[in-house]
Amino acid sequence: MKAVILAAGYATRLYPLTRMYPKPLLKVRNRPIIDYLIDKLICLKGLNEIVVVSNNKFFRRFEAWRKHHPHRRHITVVNDLTESNADRLGAIGDADFAISKRRIRTDVLVIGGDNIFDGDLSAFLDFAREKGKSPVIGAYDIGRLKDARHYGVLKIDRRNRIVDFQEKPLKPTSKLVAMCLYYFPAQKLRLIKEYMRAKDTRRDATGLYIDWLRKRVAVYSFVFGGRWYDIGDHAFYRKAQSSFINQ
Repeated sequence: MKAVILAAGYATRLYPLTRMYPKPLLKVRNRPIIDYLIDKLICLKGLNEIVVVSNNKFFRRFEAWRKHHPHRRHITVVNDLTESNADRLGAIGDADFAISKRRIRTDVLVIGGDNIFDGDLSAFLDFAREKGKSPVIGAYDIGRLKDARHYGVLKIDRRNRIVDFQEKPLKPTSKLVAMCLYYFPAQKLRLIKEYMRAKDTRRDATGLYIDWLRKRVAVYSFVFGGRWYDIGDHAFYRKAQSSFINQ
């Protein structure tokens, strides 16, 4: 199994912090955000490579980080060759790029490089493998309906299969939101390429991809507990820093 960390965005909502520095390398409790993900990934049974997707602007910074990382032998940094937010590949585009670049044919775990959370990826992976050939999405109970407006909102059945999805609805009917965390069994990797080839699809909207995907195959969700921060702006970065510093 391989893991792909999406770290090629330009994080314009975090300017000026990220104007010349990549968001996944920003620090929480004196450690880069991405290191919290590496800690969770490196102990997964059967995982033999972590692929970090960078853009060209920050590629050297990620290479310098990898060079000094204790798990550097398991980490590969790939450059999607984009230079700005205007020509970015988007989350789905970068996942497709990494899979093609590394010629991945095994099961894949895709995770956003700006996620920081308590949940156990081993439990997520066990659940995903129990589902056999179905993709699985990480999910989180955000607590309040009004807060769900900022995320992709899921509805699931009693087997945890996703039966409805809404991208940032004005009036959410569920507090369950999608994380940028996906498990693809090898047999379903083609569904990333199919989405890329489809007309009228957005490569930067992971939520729209979930909706597209669930209409074609069974897609399940694994609900995480504890803390989760999708660090998209200054407010959430401050919340993550405060939460993890005070633990």
